[in-house]
Amino acid sequence: MDEMFITPIQLMHIGESQAPAVAEKTVGQDGVSMFKSIFQSAIEDVITTDQDLSQAEYLLTTGQIDDPATVTTAAAEAQLAVDLLVQLRNRAQEAYTQLMNINI
Repeated sequence: MDEMFITPIQLMHIGESQAPAVAEKTVGQDGVSMFKSIFQSAIEDVITTDQDLSQAEYLLTTGQIDDPATVTTAAAEAQLAVDLLVQLRNRAQEAYTQLMNINI
């Protein structure tokens, strides 16, 4: 029987800069730019996937696509991108609300 190899989970790098392998506290302007870059990336993904979906729909209606599953895949990707952005917004809103409720 062949040995099975399990690929270890790798760190996911979000944004333009490479995240350090060891978690470090992010404070001040670095934290703001990281927060901003995560949201910008999510917004750009929504825009890109929506454009891809529009292009796939256009190609399907003009008969230039042989595989209609391409449109379905593009629609699923666009929906996932929107869902991710909405969840990011919801979590940020919840965090802000919790911070505002802290008594000093």
